[in-house]
Formats: sequence, C-alpha cells, structure tokens
Amino acid sequence: MDRIRMKNPIVEMDGDEMTRILWKMIKDELLSPFVELNTEYYDLGLMARNDTDDRVTVDAAEAVKKYKVGVKCATITPNAERVKEYNLKKMWKSPNGTIRSILDGTVFRAPIIVKGIDPYVRTWKKPITIARHAYGDIYKAVEYRVEEKGIATLNFTSEKGETNTQTIFSFDGPGVIMGQYNLDDSIENFARSCFGYALDTKQDLWFSTKDTISKKYDHTFKDIFKKIYDEEYKEGFQLAGLEYLYTLIDDAVARVIKSEGGFIWACKNYDGDVMSDMVATAFGALAMMTSVLVSPDGFYEYEAAHGTVQKHYYNHLKGQMTSTNSVATIFAWTGALRKRAELDGTEDLKLFADKLDKATLDTIESGHMTKDLSLITSIENATIHTSESFILKIRENLEKSI
Repeated sequence: MDRIRMKNPIVEMDGDEMTRILWKMIKDELLSPFVELNTEYYDLGLMARNDTDDRVTVDAAEAVKKYKVGVKCATITPNAERVKEYNLKKMWKSPNGTIRSILDGTVFRAPIIVKGIDPYVRTWKKPITIARHAYGDIYKAVEYRVEEKGIATLNFTSEKGETNTQTIFSFDGPGVIMGQYNLDDSIENFARSCFGYALDTKQDLWFSTKDTISKKYDHTFKDIFKKIYDEEYKEGFQLAGLEYLYTLIDDAVARVIKSEGGFIWACKNYDGDVMSDMVATAFGALAMMTSVLVSPDGFYEYEAAHGTVQKHYYNHLKGQMTSTNSVATIFAWTGALRKRAELDGTEDLKLFADKLDKATLDTIESGHMTKDLSLITSIENATIHTSESFILKIRENLEKSI
C-alpha cells in the first residue's frame, strides 16, 4: 500500500514519561505505516528543556506560528521534588503556559464520546466543549504573605507619572494578598477564538463570569465579548441558527448540569482549568478528552488533556505491565492531521484521520480497552489490554478499513 503524503509539516513536540512511550508506539504502529509523516521535531522532554534553558519550548511555539499546526505530547511541569529527581538547573515553567502565551490562543477541550462509557450526568447526550482563556489571571498573579499588621494597597503609575492608589485591606494580623491582571487585547483574541470556533463547529456558545461581584475585572470580559459579538459575529450566528448566551458562572453551572450538552462553554483561565476536569470526569475519564489551542491568527496546537501518567511510567521502568489509555494522544495526532489536511487540501489525509478515530472508538465499543475504561464501562466481559496490545488492536481494526 502506498503511504499518504503530506504537503506541509506538522510541528511535533515530544514529551515525558509514559506518554512519551505511548507517543512512539502510536507513531510506529498507527501513523508511519500509513502516512509519510512530515514533521518538524522538537524534544520538549524535561531534560531537553533543562539542557537548552527552555529555549526549545519557545522555538517549538515559534515553529507552530510558521507552520500553523502542531501536536504536543504531555510534559512535566517540575515542582521542587522534580527538580531534585532530575537534577534540574531550576524549576522550569509549564511548557503549555509558555506556548499559550506565545500563541495567545484559547484552549478548547471536549470529551470523546464512545458507546459503553456513559456520562455520570444522566441528562448529557452530546459533548460539552470547554473554552479556556489561557492567559493571565491567577496563573500570572503576584502573591505576598502578610506576617504582621499593616495596610495593603493597589497602586498603578501611568506612563505620565500619575498614580492611582486604592486600599485593598487593613491587616490586623497575618494573611495573604494576590494581584492579578489581564489585557484587553488578549480578551479580544479569546472572544474571537470562541466565536470563530463556535461557527466552525456549528455549536452554541455560552460565556460566564461573575461580573456582579467583580465589577471592573470580570465586567471587562463581559463587555468585550458583547462588543465583539454585536459588531463582528451576530449576523453570522443568526444565519447559522446559533445562540450566544452570557450568564453568571453559578447560573451557568446549574444550566450545564441540566442540559443535554452540545455547546461550547467559554470560561476565564481558572474557571476553565477546573471545569474542564469536571466535565472530563463526568463524561467518563480525563484520558478521553481532546484539547486544542486555537489562536485567532490561525495557529492550532493539539494535545491530550491529561498529564504524563507518572505512576505507570515508574511501573514501566520496573518492567511491570502497564495498561495506559492512549486514546486522547491518538486523537491529538488525528486532530493535527485533519487540520493539516484541511489547510493543505489533502482529502486522503483527512480520510485517514477519520478512519483512525473510528478504528479507536470501534475497538472500545467491541469490548477491547485499557484498565481505566474497564472499571467504568457498561460493556460486559470487557477485555483488558496492556498499553501496547490496545494500540495493536486499534491497528488491526484500522487495517480492515484501509
């Protein structure tokens, strides 16, 4: 069989631990036998980041800007324990955070729906996509631990030298302070990414903040979304029969639980971080969640929504059997291949991505799955596979469709 050729490259970002093992298996068994992979490779493994003083992460993000499509393996964001374990120069920042900051994109996460893995919320029938603003807020906040009596103030000095000062709190004893920020430009990009993605995927868009309490910070998000919707997207939404809904986040939570799904829920950075894990778990498993970073400038970066599966990796190093779910990582690759095909007009590559998705879901629906799914499936007498045999079973099903 002739392998499918790719016109332009995908930026490939390798990662850490068990997901790095799966990454190679997926390429060797599910991709390279069928596609002449054209990738620009960057090793974002922790030691490579350490050796390059994290320059490799920046280079990878810039490459995504050049080629427009990237696919990323899960990576370690080191804490103090990891610094010691890997003998690192310093506690390097999250690669995801660095890439998101450079691309100024929005993270869209959606559950992978498969028969036999039923949502814990009985009303949910369709995927709920979380759109997370991946900039600023608590993730770029400045914090201070107060140890004694004193007054905390918020000061802003303009370029002209004018100063505005507001009292935050008068402390009578120990406490904590946090200062966070965001930019109108980034919020505007967030809004355009959300509205554009909703039109592309033909889904309603919900957006929620707490503007009744945060009358400047959250209200700015609300106002910018409304302005951009009214001026740039309202007509398109109406022609497509789509709805844009703004509501308070506590009301949104109640609406989401009672809904049947099938919409995009846009959230600020922290809210999206929390709600994406809630939605993933309620739909079945974090390992069954897609994630794509979309920039309003037309850049796309696909990845699995989960981490490096540290425990399984340590078992793997001991020579023990692992049963690690590779579905989200497979779907990261198919998402990137499909987008590359869309941009390049290569229909055969798109069809291959669709067939690999289907072969993966068919494998699970036929009762073949990893241990995590076997614990929550409604399929009787499911066959539990190892990490490798599950991928080989998918290949067997894929070959039947090609």
